[in-house]
Amino acid sequence: MTLPAGLARLAYAAVVPKVVIDVMLKPEIHDPQGDAIAGACRRLGFGQVAKVRQGKRFEVELTEPASMEQMAELAAELLANPVIEEFSIEPL
Repeated sequence: MTLPAGLARLAYAAVVPKVVIDVMLKPEIHDPQGDAIAGACRRLGFGQVAKVRQGKRFEVELTEPASMEQMAELAAELLANPVIEEFSIEPL
């Protein structure tokens, strides 16, 4: 039996795990790109913007479930530079 397209997508989404890995510079690391964005915000009339920290977001789709430890290993070894960046992982 073939599922209708909408239901097939829902069934696929239910069995394919996804996680979001957010990577940000550590608070003590200067963020020149964030400073530039904050300055541009103020020049565009958004004077209430005091500070911006720029980061990266990765949505990772898996073929099978993986532990949070495995995802942390992926983030630490490939997606983030642990010397200057920190990351968080959440299921999607």
